[in-house]
Amino acid sequence: MLTFVVGKDGGDDGKRAVAASPSVDASSSGVSQSPTVEDTTVPSPSASAPPSGYELHDDTEGFRIAVPEGWSRNSVASQHGIAVVNYRSPDREHRLQIYQVSEASPAASFRLYLSDQVPKPPGFEKLDLQTLDDGRFTGSRLEYIADSLNGEPDIGTWHVYDERFVAADGNIYAIAAYGPDSDGSGAELANLTTALDWFCPPYTTCDADAGID
Repeated sequence: MLTFVVGKDGGDDGKRAVAASPSVDASSSGVSQSPTVEDTTVPSPSASAPPSGYELHDDTEGFRIAVPEGWSRNSVASQHGIAVVNYRSPDREHRLQIYQVSEASPAASFRLYLSDQVPKPPGFEKLDLQTLDDGRFTGSRLEYIADSLNGEPDIGTWHVYDERFVAADGNIYAIAAYGPDSDGSGAELANLTTALDWFCPPYTTCDADAGID
């Protein structure tokens, strides 16, 4: 398990956020899309390392995360909280997305997203929704498929895992993993769980060799 020490009191109530949708659409949300650039952050020093094929990044938004090697980064400006950050594979068929959530709890966030108030991508089909609360960790994970995602390549059916959780700084974040359903869901689930294992929120000091359980 990771030991967290809050390093900055941001005066935040933990409810700053971006849109409830797990895939933020810059063209429809009124936020600006920044150019895609190679991530230049330096991996955090650590006594151990993420699994083979992954690397640690200290993101410019202040959080630490593990992503597959060779992926590029871009971000979408948000009116609240950190920017919406995307890491993508070179072929753009796989993506990790990180952002803050506005609702009071992960469960409330998914209730809103699955309601009629929030538009869904074409062909949206919910496969599973798990509550992951265990006394130490508070979070929920949604699994779904969709025929297409706005701004993403046409790869056929997309398979998505979207986890929303309370981090050590008291804020609620989402990490979502996207990829082609034709490849099976194993890669997306591995990308998600590895990112979560090594996630350290902004203004928080974490042990270098572990992350969220």
